[in-house]
Amino acid sequence: MNAIPSSPTDSIIDLDAVALSRAIHAREVSCVEVLDACLGQIDRHNPRVNAIVAPVDRDPLRKQAAGLDDELARGASRGPLHGFPQAPKDIMPAAGMVTTKGSPIFAGQVSQTDAVVFERMRAGGALFVGRTNSPEFGLGGHTYNPIYGTTRNAWDPARSAGGSSGGAAVAVALRMLPVADGSDMMGSLRTPAAFNHVYGLRTSFGCVPHGPSEEVFFQQFSVAGPMARNVPDLALLLSVQAGFDARLPLTRRAEAPGSFTLPPERDWTGVRIGWLGDLGGHLPTEPGLLDTCVMALSHLRTLGCTVDAALPEFDLERLWHAWIDLRSFAVAGANGALYRDPAKRALLKPEAVWEIERGLALSGSRVYEAMAIRSAWYQALRTLFERFDYLVMPAAQVFPFDADMDWPHAIDGRDMDTYHRWMQAVVPATMAGLPALAAPAGFGRDGLPAGLQIIGPAQADAAVLQLGHAYDQAGGFSRVRSPWLA
Repeated sequence: MNAIPSSPTDSIIDLDAVALSRAIHAREVSCVEVLDACLGQIDRHNPRVNAIVAPVDRDPLRKQAAGLDDELARGASRGPLHGFPQAPKDIMPAAGMVTTKGSPIFAGQVSQTDAVVFERMRAGGALFVGRTNSPEFGLGGHTYNPIYGTTRNAWDPARSAGGSSGGAAVAVALRMLPVADGSDMMGSLRTPAAFNHVYGLRTSFGCVPHGPSEEVFFQQFSVAGPMARNVPDLALLLSVQAGFDARLPLTRRAEAPGSFTLPPERDWTGVRIGWLGDLGGHLPTEPGLLDTCVMALSHLRTLGCTVDAALPEFDLERLWHAWIDLRSFAVAGANGALYRDPAKRALLKPEAVWEIERGLALSGSRVYEAMAIRSAWYQALRTLFERFDYLVMPAAQVFPFDADMDWPHAIDGRDMDTYHRWMQAVVPATMAGLPALAAPAGFGRDGLPAGLQIIGPAQADAAVLQLGHAYDQAGGFSRVRSPWLA
């Protein structure tokens, strides 16, 4: 694998987000220079990986960047993202930008308003240079769609980038963006982070305003969150994203907008880690993946943590079926009108049709039963947290797979009965509404990345980041770069 030659802007590109923000505010680098450095990195790497789509015209962007430099010259700052190039994920609306959701139904659609999280990022000084690619409607853990094509892995472009925030993960890993936003319903931040050796945080529900202001009250699965090269950078972006918004009454007042900070270092001696592994053999895993994850646990022990096997007392197959019922119910509710229009239904991918048809066929009592199972699952994990301070398990059940596949149809000889069964490892945190950090775990025999999930109790987002940062310092994962950057 041959690395692309270095460029004069590498000194800017090499700065992590925290250092870059400091340099911008100290006026050691200008917002225009930062923009040009990121655009240069996009030019060098994006043609190979297709992470950033729908690029914005560059002359207006440079004028915006010059305006941000003028603001700093007057002593005014919009916050830590002042002058940061960003590319909001192509799922939620971004004002004046194309929002396709990866579907030909919405090809060319230009949004009139921002999703709340994008509104905050824009007001905080971010420059939107394009969109990051996502699978159609965010369905599936592999980023490809008929509008923009396939996004490819930052370590091996022949492999999948994961999904649905695959474009975001690759853009961060290849330093096209200093940080990136994403969303996570069924691992959409966690799978791409694991596949591309970066960090992605599935936030607690209500931590970050999600969706446009008309978001349905029922929606409690999909959350917005940050993706970054390291944990302090995650916290920097989360400080802009998090906080209450009166338009979305399920958001929390625990973090006021702009106030989220990474907790200080602490002594980890005696902190109790529960290793969930493959959930007692319930989850099939690709050969070598569990071994890679188990080796990564040594860094938690180095910190002084105790790591012991853990297994919740629960019927995990019952949990899975409750999950797919609730997921299909939500997908059908959001997209049922498209399905009822024959012309639009013909443009939906088979997985979307499958979800919608399942959701439309569910009875009210079946949905209620699934909600009851979900509630019981939360209580089972709450009981487990009486014995452990954190729970840890693989962030994905496979290493990055062939990018030309649709999804893994079997794992270690076990057939997958749905298009997303291979992603079952991300369901426990989602169904319990718990914060989960996807962190690098190292590499398998073929040099492909694997990841761990660090799961905390309800609303313990800051504590999860605190352990993730200590784990990274012990293991040095964030210092390992893609071979394309060597």
